[in-house]
Amino acid sequence: MVLNLTIILFLVLHLLPEVKSSMVSLNNNGYDGIVIAINPSVPEDEKLIQNIKEMVTEASTYLFHATKRRIYFRNVSILIPVTWKSKSEYLMSKQESYEQADVIVANPYLKYGDDPYTLQYGQCGEKGQYIHFTPNFLLTNNLHTYGSPGRVFVHEWAHLRWGVFDEYNVDQPFYISSKNTIEATRCSTQITGINVVFNKCQGSSCIIKPCERDSQTGLYEAKCTFIPEKSQTARESIMFMQSLDSVTEFCTAKTHNTEAPNLQNKMCDHKSTWAIISKSEDFQNALPMTGTNPPPHPTFSLLKSKHRVVCLVLDKSGSMDSENRLFRMNQAAELYLIQIIEMGSLVGMVTFDSSATIQNYLTKITDENAYQHITANLPQVADGGTSICNGLKEGFQAIIQSNQSTSGSEIILLTDGEDAEISSCFEEVKQSEAIIHTIALGPSAAKELETLSNMTGGHRFFANKDINGLIDAFSRISSRSGSITKQAIQLESKAFNITGRKWVNGTVPVDSTIGNDTFFVVTWTIQKPEIILQDPKGKKYKTSDFKEDKLNIRSARLRIPGIAKTGTWTYSLLNNHVNPEMLTVTVTTRARSPTTLPVIATAHMSGNTAHYPSPMIVYARVSQGFLPVLGINVTATIETEDGHQVILELWDNGAGADTVKNDGIYSRYFTGYHGNGRYSLKVHAQARKNKARLNLRRQNRALYIPGYIENGTIILNPPRPEDKDDMEEAEVDDFSRLTSGGSITVSGVPPSVDLTQVFPPNKITDLEAKFKEDHIQLSWTAPGNVLDKGKAKHYIIRISNYLQELQEDFDTATLVTTSSLIPKEAGSTENFEFRPEPFKTENGTRFYIAIQTINEANLTSKISNIAQATKFIPPQEPSVPDLGTKISTISLAIWGLAVILSMF
Repeated sequence: MVLNLTIILFLVLHLLPEVKSSMVSLNNNGYDGIVIAINPSVPEDEKLIQNIKEMVTEASTYLFHATKRRIYFRNVSILIPVTWKSKSEYLMSKQESYEQADVIVANPYLKYGDDPYTLQYGQCGEKGQYIHFTPNFLLTNNLHTYGSPGRVFVHEWAHLRWGVFDEYNVDQPFYISSKNTIEATRCSTQITGINVVFNKCQGSSCIIKPCERDSQTGLYEAKCTFIPEKSQTARESIMFMQSLDSVTEFCTAKTHNTEAPNLQNKMCDHKSTWAIISKSEDFQNALPMTGTNPPPHPTFSLLKSKHRVVCLVLDKSGSMDSENRLFRMNQAAELYLIQIIEMGSLVGMVTFDSSATIQNYLTKITDENAYQHITANLPQVADGGTSICNGLKEGFQAIIQSNQSTSGSEIILLTDGEDAEISSCFEEVKQSEAIIHTIALGPSAAKELETLSNMTGGHRFFANKDINGLIDAFSRISSRSGSITKQAIQLESKAFNITGRKWVNGTVPVDSTIGNDTFFVVTWTIQKPEIILQDPKGKKYKTSDFKEDKLNIRSARLRIPGIAKTGTWTYSLLNNHVNPEMLTVTVTTRARSPTTLPVIATAHMSGNTAHYPSPMIVYARVSQGFLPVLGINVTATIETEDGHQVILELWDNGAGADTVKNDGIYSRYFTGYHGNGRYSLKVHAQARKNKARLNLRRQNRALYIPGYIENGTIILNPPRPEDKDDMEEAEVDDFSRLTSGGSITVSGVPPSVDLTQVFPPNKITDLEAKFKEDHIQLSWTAPGNVLDKGKAKHYIIRISNYLQELQEDFDTATLVTTSSLIPKEAGSTENFEFRPEPFKTENGTRFYIAIQTINEANLTSKISNIAQATKFIPPQEPSVPDLGTKISTISLAIWGLAVILSMF
């Protein structure tokens, strides 16, 4: 049974299709369809385009040799933002967008952050989201600090495409090896260098000293730095220090350092980067090219982003008359046109039943009159059959007859009905090169609907019992251009079923990053309620201030004049009717100013489809600019077709489904299957009581090299900008964000499910160990009874003097007595202390410890990460480590200074 579960978990974690719609494909050893997109806020600079071309060209050859003549970059598109001037060599973009780009070029947030990095959500072997280069990195000579741009690109591409991780660790730069020596965290161990502490450099003088051992850990002191030799013979590894001239390969099983406490070992069960890469889908389809010739240079296409073109294609068939669907659609469409779509966009509308009608050709949204011209044509009567293809074809015509191309235009298709003929227009949809976002309303919407989104790179949504589901879906369909400050942000989306003549109250925080174009919208099902809204300064808005739509779609809205005041807004609603009534409140806003980057939240699941019993992972990313937001409450609501809801608190604790702690990506396993069909995802992120903070340290970044040893001289690079400032975190206002995470399709769920019989506890990934006198203290995050939920039954802890024994034969290692250890609730911090008997412990004795977890059904988790504890008794005299080089003979130079200094 456990073996089968291991296979199930392997499949779900490694073989699920990525949600992000990358256009990259590998054909005959060459990558096609790579998109590198420049953010609209980046100033126009021809040199930037030229440097991107040079970087990718160099990277292609480096990648070709690193993959042993298997893979190179063939066709690359550079997406020019709409803010740059048009040129004759720029072609029109099609489905390429900044939002879906593989590589983005964007300014960092705040004054720091030129480190290249890859945003990785997933587990080992899963593709990342994007690579981020700053313009300053691409326009500046970084040869000494990161290596050449082409080498850096290959390092980041391995993160993005193959899901491998860094082989260094800035938080744990040293470890005690099995040979009882202190080693720099690296791969391979053949990389040579020295370990020193730099005292402050003033003017033309610096002082260095040997690293001393910490009396508690036995490792080097906190400021100890590994300085590599400039001249090396080691060829590995690109995921450690690609800047070294000799490094041209990834670590293999033969050269991999399994002991190093890095993320690659933690996430990939101590497997080498090459082992993971060679099992990727790319390598299954790419045999080494014959001959000795290098690959052809990449071909570049310069594509210019177009202004946004959107056509609503809305179902008005007879089935839309049930459950207030027509009203709900009109409420959501009106909100989208008034509050979500960006000014300057071209918008049209088509309605359909068994036939289709163009209600509005493309209209430029410039003021209130423009969107009223469209909302006036929203359908008032539901009647007839359902022909989705007719609706799509008329949508294309609405665009074409407005002198626009369907290529790169967006269709928002909403329907609640089945259509056996939908596949008949798939080819026409492909030929159109349009992007189709689909919204399935109710359980009977055509099952093939999501195929349209998948083939065109659009979003997919599902709404049914959740009264606000349609509004949430429309609110998520914002511009894909990367202009964050222009996008609408949803702050609130609540539904209240209120008994007759009763009040309900609520609050909405408006933080200092937002407040422009702020709307409060109230909808009802029977009678307009009494409304009272109060801003943080005490000013009140009443029912008469809320504008009711002339179309009688049971909604009223208030647009706050100017910039909404920062602080907590309160609202009260009174159901004026004698019977219970459903009332909803939706609040949207935009960035406070074009220069203020707002806090944003995005969400998705680990795949578009799930087949029971494979678990899914829910991901939510909360950030300001590119910086993670920490210390907040993030809650996911997953709703099934029959209205059953599962509510999950998401965690950023580096345990269970969460890859890295404090990276602003909140995650959790989802196993709460309840029937087959479509499931929707909605995420609410809240910062309360001034607990939120920004993480100013970027995770998964390229390694910044402090300096090199060359001909016996330490040559330092300029210090990192953040080294001048000790701040690692910054405060964030209280805020609220709500976002739709789209939908997934679930199959294979049996009528009744006992999850404890299916899913074991999740693997412990953050086990830590240290000596305290003659005891070993352990700490870890508690797994659950079912993956990361509930309480497990008990723990199995084993100890050994040999790392390999725990890796290869865990069951034969010495068992630690754990009779007093009762598992806590999943997500809690566990602490356990024991004496390592019957082992003899003396100075330098090293132990390795690992844990397995058992649930109530006696299913066993995977073996945890292996923690290490070394007994260290500080010597009486200050410890001088064996650096392999006498410090007194090392001299030091600083780039930019003419003086080479001899150090003592």
